[in-house]
Amino acid sequence: MNRSVIKIILLSAGLFSLSIKTYALAALPQTEPVADTLKLNIKDAENRLLQNNLQFLAQKYNVNIAEAQVITAKLFPNPDFSFTNGIHATQVANAASQQSATLSQLIQTAGKRNNSIQLAKIGVTQSKYQLFDLLRTLRYTLRTDFYSIYYQQQSAKVYQEEINSLAKTLEVFKQQYAAGNIAQKEVLRIQSQLYSLQGEYSNLLTSIDTTASEFKLLIRANPDQPVAPVIDIDSDQQKLTSVPYQQLIDSANVNRYDLRLAKSQVDYNNINLKLQKSMAVPDFSLSVNYDKLGSYGNNFIGAGIEFNLPFFNRNQGGIKQARLAISQSQLQLQSQTDAVQSQLSTYYRLAQRQEQLSNSIDPSFDKNFTRLIKGVFDNYQKRNISLLEFLDFYDSYKNTTLQINNLKQAKMASLEQLNYVTGTPFFNNK
Repeated sequence: MNRSVIKIILLSAGLFSLSIKTYALAALPQTEPVADTLKLNIKDAENRLLQNNLQFLAQKYNVNIAEAQVITAKLFPNPDFSFTNGIHATQVANAASQQSATLSQLIQTAGKRNNSIQLAKIGVTQSKYQLFDLLRTLRYTLRTDFYSIYYQQQSAKVYQEEINSLAKTLEVFKQQYAAGNIAQKEVLRIQSQLYSLQGEYSNLLTSIDTTASEFKLLIRANPDQPVAPVIDIDSDQQKLTSVPYQQLIDSANVNRYDLRLAKSQVDYNNINLKLQKSMAVPDFSLSVNYDKLGSYGNNFIGAGIEFNLPFFNRNQGGIKQARLAISQSQLQLQSQTDAVQSQLSTYYRLAQRQEQLSNSIDPSFDKNFTRLIKGVFDNYQKRNISLLEFLDFYDSYKNTTLQINNLKQAKMASLEQLNYVTGTPFFNNK
């Protein structure tokens, strides 16, 4: 074999070897943290969510609005006052000033005011439940985005390293092909592999950017600021069996605020039925009136009472609607309860499968594979294997590493689903 060809082959192999040895220090301009990169752990992200998320902050006002409605419900009706002033002609030539005034007060009966206050208080509770359930959803989205970005960035490093390595080798091979030292097919093979990797890498970066955009919107970070999640606990440290299944069920029944909201709706409709029944009982008004030149004599003072007679309208429709609303809300509560139990069962089985897959990963894979690939380099340098075989082996390393990252991400996502369905941060809480 031509000595110059052997020299070029050894040089290209050396470039690959240097790339692998410096894998942990590989630069990733698109994803590697830079000076102004936002680096934060999951707790930092959640704190920023609570402080900055506009959707959450806006929902808080609904609680304040509901509390203001309680104040309104506690107020008594204002009294009514009327006054008239005119001229009373007693004779053709004589006239006297005529004045009259009436003061009346509406009195609510049958507990209407108390029932209204109770409904308003339940409205406050429901507003709080809606706020907490919104936070549960926002937190789930935040945390799944957080882990998705982290593991995809780890995969991006693998692509960047292999792309850098192949790009350097391609330049060397192009020079040697121009000098007539190697065949064109070797250049084309590396070039084809490089283009394929660049396409996959571009798609991965698009996925990272899309998820990061949503993540930064949740915490109101600068849209142009790169984000680099920092995890304090890896997926292999999370154990599904650390929390008994029954505990998950009990927690879901207590801490799922959408479920508590459905229960409160039943209470609301029961109180509303009482209110509608009380509406069938007439309210009455007490009044005091004064007439300066009354028909019964001057300076007449009288008192009176006014109420309607419930002969026809006894709020039959409102009472029927309230009863139907109770039955409807009870069915909705049962439906919501069934949905929670079904979700928990499904997500638990999914988490079990993901944990089994994650546990099947050999912890020493990275070290063993690094030693193995060094042996492949040596054999390639000695021409014991072809360039195609070497690239295939290197590609399998990439695919396996990516698969491990995907498995870790899937396990964390499945645990986040259990956090979401139970309304309790049992897992990944560091």
